[in-house]
Amino acid sequence: MVGLIALAVVLAVASAAGTVLRRRQGRFHGTGSPATALPGAVPDGTVSASTGRPAPATGALTAAELGAPLGLQATLVQFSTQVCAYCGPTRELLTEVAGECDGVAFIEVDAADRMDLTRRLHVLSTPTVLVLDAVGGIASRASGPVRRADLEAVIGQLLPAGGGIS
Repeated sequence: MVGLIALAVVLAVASAAGTVLRRRQGRFHGTGSPATALPGAVPDGTVSASTGRPAPATGALTAAELGAPLGLQATLVQFSTQVCAYCGPTRELLTEVAGECDGVAFIEVDAADRMDLTRRLHVLSTPTVLVLDAVGGIASRASGPVRRADLEAVIGQLLPAGGGIS
């Protein structure tokens, strides 16, 4: 009898955890202040003389780490794998949205090839989408397939007034 009760409790807890995880999938979650999104990030407020952009916060993702230039306003980063069913449609959406926004770039990272970044950023499933601010700080992230409206809302928070999605 005790074994049946324990089994029922385990099933109830597992069902509740699965429901919570399913509801979170594909939804963007802020990471706090973009400048402090990565461990050890410290905003310094300086501006780079060469680019005219704010200097990256310590711990922010850089173009060198990602293997492609960051967008002037925002960067969409997708972690993918070859066996990911949702990665193709997510790639198409991110490419399309980035193309509609001035100053927004899209970068795809193969999670298996870049285990250093995958571990550092705690990417546990693919696709995982990061929305970076102008200096590479993580403004928001989502795991699983994302909705266009949610993506546009997150990007809209990073773009200057009047620089929205066309």
